[in-house]
Amino acid sequence: MDVEDTISAVATAVGEGGIGIVRVSGPKAMTIAERLFCSATSKNIADAPGHSALYGHVVESDTRKCIDETLLLIMRAPHSYTCEDVVEFQCHGGAVPLRKVLEATLKVGARLAEPGEFTKRAFLNGRIDLTQAEAVMDIIRSKTAASLQVAVQHLSGNLSQQIKEIRQALLYMIAHLEAAIDFPEEDIEELSARKVKEGIEPILAKLGKLVSSAHSGRILREGLKTVIIGKPNVGKSSLLNALLKENRAIVTSIAGTTRDSIEEYVNVQGIPLNIIDTAGIRETEDIVEKLGVAKSRELVSGADLILVILDSSMPLSPEDRQVIDLTRSQHGFVLLNKSDLPAQLAVEEVRDLVGQWPIISLSLETGEGMAELEQSIVDEVYEGQVSSEAVYVNNVRHVHCLNQAQHHLQEALHTIEQSMPIDCIVIDLRGAWESLGEITGDTVGEDLLNQIFSQFCIGK
Repeated sequence: MDVEDTISAVATAVGEGGIGIVRVSGPKAMTIAERLFCSATSKNIADAPGHSALYGHVVESDTRKCIDETLLLIMRAPHSYTCEDVVEFQCHGGAVPLRKVLEATLKVGARLAEPGEFTKRAFLNGRIDLTQAEAVMDIIRSKTAASLQVAVQHLSGNLSQQIKEIRQALLYMIAHLEAAIDFPEEDIEELSARKVKEGIEPILAKLGKLVSSAHSGRILREGLKTVIIGKPNVGKSSLLNALLKENRAIVTSIAGTTRDSIEEYVNVQGIPLNIIDTAGIRETEDIVEKLGVAKSRELVSGADLILVILDSSMPLSPEDRQVIDLTRSQHGFVLLNKSDLPAQLAVEEVRDLVGQWPIISLSLETGEGMAELEQSIVDEVYEGQVSSEAVYVNNVRHVHCLNQAQHHLQEALHTIEQSMPIDCIVIDLRGAWESLGEITGDTVGEDLLNQIFSQFCIGK
């Protein structure tokens, strides 16, 4: 990427819409706008202040033929998203006019932006750090209000601030120890090691808290992969419909109605569930149903949460036992459906088979027990610690860096306990400092940056 280039891209989603935007950023942005924009009031772009809008038309540079009516937004460096000169042509939202406007900008000096290049420039120009840049895509991909809130917190710099404070504390320790190395006559080695040990322990506690939030953060970002499983005609599809609050799956009294898995996103009190309704587990000669049962078994192994449904109005069957055996190594809830009917299922027998799995009675016919199920899912995700102010780590890359930092600090404590030279302590502390710097982008390489921003859409 050459930051001296001027880049251009369509910044709105593909398809028809009320408004479509072509964004241009770089040193030639204003020149390009001057060549393509024809003001309806004869105002000059050169005279327009930053953060202003001009109404007119976008025209072809050579023929001056009108392409579309437009509102031109002007943002002058450094007060723009990229900290560069930026103009946006806000046109009618259609594929043809937007393509024509984009082609016109490319013809007069811009080049097509790479995926995420606008945000990458914002990062390289110091407007945001890497966690904030990654939060931009998390906001776009948010599936619930809770996942959006986590992403907005990251964009606001909440996580960055915590990481920077820890790095600053580590830098102070490193400087203190290096002073002891540079001035050995001061005899401060023992004092320095003791102070460093006292400083490392609270930092490890902070890092541990951030790492422990990763389970909830990942779920809020990606969704909790939840598999509904049980024998045929036990209420699996009814549960999916109840969680969705719509009739997504076909429900009949005929066993084996669901032949294949059905996958949907469900919003449970702000938590995105990537929920999968599977084919009923049973022995069958139907080739289609047999494939569905095989797929159900495969999905169970990759699930974050299992919802095993049993029919409380019937005694425990061999098929029920088969379902429980299939999910024994996983984690989830046992749901005793049809609680509105006379109970025939021995709960204690189920308890002996499922161990510590929570057992919830419900009726998908009346809705009884659904509130308890949803609250249990919330408690499972947040582990009982729900806070709108909490900072959740929701990125696998961040977790890896935090784990590396923890490892380096544990090594530093071991080094201190073994009374090893101060140089060794400094190496461990600097390793932790650099690992944390990879989160904010202070110590990250170009290859990793390219990998991160390649996941963005063009125009962002």
